[in-house]
Amino acid sequence: MPPKDPISTSVSYDDGIAVLAVTGEIDLATIPAFELAIADALTQRPSALIVDLSAVDFLASAGLQALVSTHEKVSGTAGFAVVADGPATSRPIELTGLDQILALHPSLSQAKAAVKAQS
Repeated sequence: MPPKDPISTSVSYDDGIAVLAVTGEIDLATIPAFELAIADALTQRPSALIVDLSAVDFLASAGLQALVSTHEKVSGTAGFAVVADGPATSRPIELTGLDQILALHPSLSQAKAAVKAQS
């Protein structure tokens, strides 16, 4: 069995909202792929970007920094939300106080409802 990639990403668009689903680990080794996926999702100029971390096993500080810089880049032009529900993702976001900055949601459906209400 081949080793699985440490990170995989996929982007889908729903009603002008870009949803970036991430699986695996976000750390120094995978941050370039994560940032590339974010940039790719934003090329369509979506009305909002949702980063779905539901399937992420590990979120390092580099990933937290990428989320904050994405929030700073898109706020004003598009909505931004993060789906994180679990100790590997929501806990580091809450421990660092970033849940005060980032719109954090426990499910994709709640994130979509929130960004639609903002627009």
